Amino acid sequence: MASPRIVLSCRCSLAAGLSLLSAAAAQAQPAAGPPASLPPEAQVSLDTLSVTATKTEEPAIDALSGTSVVTRAQIERFQPSRLSDVLRDVPGVTTQENQNDPAQAINIRGLQDFGRVNVLIDGARQNFQTSGHSANGVFYLDPELVGGIDITRGPTSTIYGSGAIGGVVAFRTRAIDDILAPDERAGAVQKWGFGTNGQKFLNATALGARIGTGADVFGQFVYRNNGPYRDGLGTLVRDTGNELTAGLAKLNLRPADGHEISGTALVQNFDFANNGTSNAGARFNNAVQADTYTLGYRFARPDVPLIDLSAKGYYTTTHNTLTFLDDTASGLYGNLGVRAGNRISYDIETSGFDIHNTARFDTFAVSHALTIGGDAVFDRVKTTDNAGGFGQAFTPSGERTLAGAFIQDELRYAAWLRVVGALRYDHYDLSGGAYRSGGDRLSPKITVGVSPLPGIEIYGTYAEGYRAPSITETLVQGIHPFPAFNILPNPTLRPEVAHNIEGGVNLKYGDVLAPGDTFRAKLNVFQNEIDNYINISTVGPTYFVPAIPGIPASICAARPGRFPCVIPVQSFQYLNVAQADLSGVELEGAYDWGGGFVSLAATHTEGRDKATRQTLLTIPPDRISTTLGLRFLDASLTLGTRLTFVDSRLGVPAGATILATKAYGLVDLFASYRVNDRIRADFILQNAFDKQFRQYLNLLPSAGLTAKAAISIKFATR
Repeated sequence: MASPRIVLSCRCSLAAGLSLLSAAAAQAQPAAGPPASLPPEAQVSLDTLSVTATKTEEPAIDALSGTSVVTRAQIERFQPSRLSDVLRDVPGVTTQENQNDPAQAINIRGLQDFGRVNVLIDGARQNFQTSGHSANGVFYLDPELVGGIDITRGPTSTIYGSGAIGGVVAFRTRAIDDILAPDERAGAVQKWGFGTNGQKFLNATALGARIGTGADVFGQFVYRNNGPYRDGLGTLVRDTGNELTAGLAKLNLRPADGHEISGTALVQNFDFANNGTSNAGARFNNAVQADTYTLGYRFARPDVPLIDLSAKGYYTTTHNTLTFLDDTASGLYGNLGVRAGNRISYDIETSGFDIHNTARFDTFAVSHALTIGGDAVFDRVKTTDNAGGFGQAFTPSGERTLAGAFIQDELRYAAWLRVVGALRYDHYDLSGGAYRSGGDRLSPKITVGVSPLPGIEIYGTYAEGYRAPSITETLVQGIHPFPAFNILPNPTLRPEVAHNIEGGVNLKYGDVLAPGDTFRAKLNVFQNEIDNYINISTVGPTYFVPAIPGIPASICAARPGRFPCVIPVQSFQYLNVAQADLSGVELEGAYDWGGGFVSLAATHTEGRDKATRQTLLTIPPDRISTTLGLRFLDASLTLGTRLTFVDSRLGVPAGATILATKAYGLVDLFASYRVNDRIRADFILQNAFDKQFRQYLNLLPSAGLTAKAAISIKFATR
C-alpha cells in the first residue's frame, strides 16, 4: 500500500490538473495540434502520432487509452545511457534491470515477464528470456539508436499482438527524417559524448540520402564504452560497465504512388562480465549479439479509402555466450567439474509477420475505419550448457507458436461520439521434450468516447487479453544450485485471461494563459482482473537438503534433519493463481508556452493475489516525475530540471529475491544549446545531490552524481 504522503501528492497533482481544466474551459480555445507560433521543439509529446492502441495513426492525446509517446527530442534532452532514464517519465511504466547487464525489462501497471508486455523494435517482437534472480523477459537496445517510443498500457492494446495483457511498448529506430530536414537531400550527423562516474565515451555516426522521391537510405554506427560507476555513498559497484558496437541500416523504396517497401537491419554486440545479478555468484564473461531484421510493404492513398494495407515480416535473434571465469567462494562450479573457459549459450530466435488493412467509409452519418488483420509469432529456444547444467535446466529448449486474427471498427458520429469495437482470436502451441500444450480464445474490446465540450473527451473501455504460457514456465526442470531445492515443470498450465475496465479523460487546449500556448493532459483509471495468473510458488512437502554446497542432495534421503542435511526447503513450480487483481490511476500532462515548458507524470498502482491478499512482487511504488524547462536566445538555449519522487516499497516477504526499498527523490539538471542549425551541445547532471538509492526491482544500488556532455555536428546538402 502506498504511503499517505505519496497518495496525497498524487491527489494534489490531480487537483492541480482539474483546476487548470476549469481555467481552460473558461478562457481557452480547443486546439487540434501544436500552434504554429511555437518553435519546432515545442511540440508536446502527446501531440505525436501513435499507432499502438488501434493500429491507425492518431495523436496520443486523441487515443481512447492510456497511450504515451517519448520523442527523439526528449531522448536527446536527457542523454540516456539506458532506456530507463527516459521511461521513468511515462506514467504506469517502470523498468527492471541489472546494472551489470545492459538488458532491460519493462513493467506496465505491475505486469512484466514472459511477454505480458509486448516489446517491439520496428514492429519486431523481442522475446529473449533467461531465468535467474531477475526479470524473466528482457531486451537489448541502446537509446542512441531510438527515434521514438510509442506506449499503450493495458490489454486494450492486444490488437497489437498476442499476450500483451500488460501493454505494448513499440520502439522506432532512427531514420532519415531524424537527421535531415524535408528540404535536405543528403547529410550526416556526428555525435560525441563524454561523462563522469563510468560514462566514458560515446560515438554515434548517422548518415542518409534521399534519391529523388522514390527512395531513401539511412545508416548509423554507434560505439559506447562505459565503466563501473559509484553509488551515492561513493562505493564502486563492480561490473557495471560494458562495451557496445552497433550498426543500423534502412532502405525505403517507393516504386509508385502510394506504394512503399521498407527494410531494416539492426545489429548490436554487447560485451560485459559479472558475477550474476547481485555480484555474488560465479563470474562469467557475456558476449551478446542482438539482431533484428524487418521487411515491410505499405499501400495507402487518399483516393483509395478502402485500402490502407500494411504487411511486415521480421526475424530477431538474441545470442548470449557466457564463458566461465571464476568460481563462487564455496567452489560450487568447480565441484561439478566446471573449468575456466567452459561455456553456456542461449539462443532465442523469434520470427513472425503482421498484416492488416484499414478500410475507411461512411454509413449515413457514421464514419468507419474497419481494420482486419492477422499475425503470428514463432519462438525457438536452444540452450547449450557445458558449465554446470543450471542454464540448460532453468532456460529449457523448446518451441512455441502464437497466432491470431482480429477485426476492429472505429466509428465516429459528428464531433462528439466515438466507438471502437474489436474482437481478437488467439491460438498457441508449445512443445519441448516430452511435453506439448496448446489452446485458443476469443477476446473482445469495446470503447466509447464522448466529447461533451470542445477540448474534452471522456471514455470508458472494457477489454480482455489472453497470454499463453511461455516455454520456461511450462518446461523448466532442475535443481537450484544452493540450497538444492527442485524446480518442477508444469505442462498443465492454463493461459492467463485479463479483464480490464478503464476510464479516462483527454484534455486538449490552446491559448490557455498566453496566445499560442499548448496544454495537453490525460487521466486514466483502471481495474484489471487476471484469471489463471501464473506465478512461481512452493509446492509439496518440506524436505531437507545439504548445508554445504557441492554435496549431492540425494544423500539427504537417508538422513533428513541430520548434518549436513539441515536446510528445510520445498520444491518450486509455476502455478495458476486463481485471480490477480490490479488497479491504479495515471496522470500525464504538459504545458508549453514557447518560452518554456512543464510536464508532469504521476502513477499509483496496487495489485494483489486475491486468494492470499498478498501484494504482487512486481507492483512498483508510487512515483511522480516533473520536468521544467526555460528557453532563451530565441529558443536556441534551453535550461531545465527534472524532479522525480518515488515512494518506499515495503512489505516484501522474507526470502524473496526482490528487496524492499526506501523512498527517495532525485534532481537532474540539463542544458541544451543550439549554436546554429548544424551544431548542438547538450549537458546533463544526473542525481545532482548524489543521492544514495536503489530502484525497486533492481538488486544493485543506482549511480550517484553523474555528469554527461555531448556535441553533435551536422553536414547536409539541399
